[in-house]
Amino acid sequence: MLMGQYEHTIDAKGRVIIPAKFREELGEKFVLTKGLDNCLFVYSLEEWKNIEAKLKTLPLTKKDARAFTRFFLAGAVECEIDKQGRILIPANLREHAKIEKDVIFIGVSTRVEIWSKEVWEEYSNNTDVSFEEIAEHLDDLNI
Repeated sequence: MLMGQYEHTIDAKGRVIIPAKFREELGEKFVLTKGLDNCLFVYSLEEWKNIEAKLKTLPLTKKDARAFTRFFLAGAVECEIDKQGRILIPANLREHAKIEKDVIFIGVSTRVEIWSKEVWEEYSNNTDVSFEEIAEHLDDLNI
């Protein structure tokens, strides 16, 4: 399971070190794509296959399904870790996530999220709903 939070700095070429704990679970190659809430999602190749299978079941007749699939797949790239444990985050993905220098990695069970430090701090400090309120809603779903 992917969990934890780590901070790194992106270099001038757009490369960033993937935390060692995450490298162990993601493997040498994985998929990086646009995520929700102005972050990036990282999936192992195995988990990406599961995501692809789910996306294939979405009905082509539904506008939202087509839009989400386009958004999610158009931004996807396969990444390979270099000898220094880094990946290159393409410019379009850095722009989507507003990543300029400091980066936060968070493990979220089956994926890693990559955030601009500033965006993460704003998101985590200014969320409209408290952790307790979120937990209460999850209880309603029997989670």
